[in-house]
Amino acid sequence: MSAARPVLWGIIPAADAGSRTPPLAFVRELLPVGSRLERGVERPRAVSEHLVERMVLAGASKICFVISSGTSELLDYFGASVGEASLSYVIQPSPAGFCDALFRALPLIPPEDLVLVGLPGTIWFPEDGFSALGAHAFSFLLFPVERPEPFDAVITDGDGRVVEIQAGRGGAGSRWIWGAFKLTGAVLQDLYRLWCARSCRDEHLGPLVNEYIARGGVVRGVHAGHVYVDVGTLHGYREALRILNGGPRPQGAAEAERHATDGRHEHEGRHEHEGRHEHAGADPS
Repeated sequence: MSAARPVLWGIIPAADAGSRTPPLAFVRELLPVGSRLERGVERPRAVSEHLVERMVLAGASKICFVISSGTSELLDYFGASVGEASLSYVIQPSPAGFCDALFRALPLIPPEDLVLVGLPGTIWFPEDGFSALGAHAFSFLLFPVERPEPFDAVITDGDGRVVEIQAGRGGAGSRWIWGAFKLTGAVLQDLYRLWCARSCRDEHLGPLVNEYIARGGVVRGVHAGHVYVDVGTLHGYREALRILNGGPRPQGAAEAERHATDGRHEHEGRHEHEGRHEHAGADPS
C-alpha cells in the first residue's frame, strides 16, 4: 500500500492586518484591486484574492485564513472553498504579531504536509512564483525592490542559502526581500518549538529565522520574483493598479529573471543531493 501523498496547504495570516483602514468600512484584505469576470460581468477583485489564486495555481488543496476575533468579513466573502481548494478559518484572539498568527494554523497541519505562506495585502508576479520554490524543506520567494528598508531584506550566499534576514532597517545589505515562502509541516513545527523556547517573544519572522539558521537550520532564498507591491500604502495601491492595468514592465523583472535562471543552472545538479540533508533542521533546545 503506497503512502498518502502530502497535502499542500496555504496559510494566510490576516489577523494583524485585518483592521479597517479609514475611511474604509471593511478589512483591508477586501480592498478592491483589479477586477474579474463572473458570468460575463466584470466584478471588483479583493486584494487577498490574488494570493489565494496564486496558492490554488501552485496546487494548494487546503487554505487556512488566520483572522481576528470578531471579524467575519473574510469568511463571508470567501466562504468554504475557492475552486478545488477548501477553506478553513482559525482565530488569533488578539494582535500578537506575524509569528503568533502563523502558528495558530499549526494544529491543522501534520508534519508530512507542505505549506505555502503569503501576505494578503500584497500583489506579486509572476503568478506561478510558488512553483519556483521546488522541493526544499524551507525556502523564500525573493523579489527585487528599489527600497528594501520597509520590508525584510534577505541576504543569501553563493549557493542560494539564506544567511540573514534584515528586518525593516536602514542600510539593508540586499535589494531582495521575501514576499512568500514554502516549508514542510515538520519545519513549521520546528519553528514553533524554537519560538516557544524563545519565550514567544518574536513578533516578526526575521529574528526567528535568523536563530533557526544559527542553530543549523537550512533555508533557501529563490530569486524568482519579478514584481512585489504592498497595497497598504496609497503609493502601493496606485502602483498595484498600474501594474494590473498593464503598465510598463518594472526594471527589476529582467534582473530577477537573469538571477533566477543563473541560479537554476548553477544549482540544479545539487538539489537532489542536498534535499536529503536539509531537514536535519535546527535544534530548538
